[in-house]
Amino acid sequence: MKKSLITLAVLVVLAGLFYYWSRPEPVTVTVVAVERGLVERTVANTRAGTVMACQRSRLALPIGGQIAQLLVKEGDQVKAGQLLMVLWNKDRLAQLEVAEAAALSAEKDRQSACIDAQSDLREAKRLINLANRNLVSRESADLAESRAQASVAHCEAAEARQAKAAASVSLASAILEQTSLRAPFDGAVAEVTGEVGEYATPSPPGVMTPPAIDLLTDNCHFISAPMDEVDASGIAVGMPVRVTLDAFREQVFPAVVKRISPYILDQEKQARTVEVEASLDALPDGVKLLAGYSADMEIILRSGDHALRIPSELLVDDNYVLVVDEQGYLQRKLIRKGLANWRYTEVLEGLQEGDQIVSNIGGSGVEVGAPAKIGTSIHD
Repeated sequence: MKKSLITLAVLVVLAGLFYYWSRPEPVTVTVVAVERGLVERTVANTRAGTVMACQRSRLALPIGGQIAQLLVKEGDQVKAGQLLMVLWNKDRLAQLEVAEAAALSAEKDRQSACIDAQSDLREAKRLINLANRNLVSRESADLAESRAQASVAHCEAAEARQAKAAASVSLASAILEQTSLRAPFDGAVAEVTGEVGEYATPSPPGVMTPPAIDLLTDNCHFISAPMDEVDASGIAVGMPVRVTLDAFREQVFPAVVKRISPYILDQEKQARTVEVEASLDALPDGVKLLAGYSADMEIILRSGDHALRIPSELLVDDNYVLVVDEQGYLQRKLIRKGLANWRYTEVLEGLQEGDQIVSNIGGSGVEVGAPAKIGTSIHD
């Protein structure tokens, strides 16, 4: 019996030694402490957005013709109403002069006819008074009254002819104005198509031709970007936006949602999106935006200033994190999350401030049930 106990003890010792020598080495893990801070729920554009000018017009003349004057060049600053381009228009200018001469003639004819009408009215009034006193015949008074009425009619006809002549002047002036291209707003000339002596052609319906002058505002811009349709319902006008530009990689520009498209854009082989526009706040000194820059838009839907948070990349399967338990093994810790974005996730249940969670998930040997030892603690 004593020999059996000794044998059993030897076997137990050997088994313990075998386990000690063959046990897996603890994996070294880094941990990060659960903290409180800002957490936001955000959405971002699905494809690159664009910096747009607040106003942009691709101007074209309503008629074709030979360019007689080109009064601006690319890069020029212009004012609203400023003349930019003029086509050859001597024939139309002559038509305007003819109309103005006819209007002057009609004015003189009206003056003459109306003076005669006033004279005839006075004469008719005088003869009627004499006829009432039996100093002239009634027939003479009636004849004078008829003549006065006819003169008044001639005066009114002359006034109508004058109005017609004035309308002809307006028509000729409008026809002449078709040969002039003016700036509809203050802005900068982005592009000029054509030179003096060349023929300018307007765009026929359905056919895209280059504009005569491309005019845009260079001191007022907004951002336009497509958002996935699944995010559209959560976006509202007035929400804060963070804008980043490839041209200014180190800067974030604050903006505000100013418009949401009233329809979903459905293009072949592309996801359904809604176009969202954001107006930029005041730009920092030294930053000049150009229309056409690519831009990314991150819309802040909700935010919590003092939320319990963890780095979002440490959340596994969207519902748990890894922790080292009291026995030194890696275990799952289920959590209930709140607000989340690409950087942080809010923890509503499952963790407390100061708890340490594994940060090198995905590393060799870092898996549930593995023995582990804490190497370094990372302060996010």
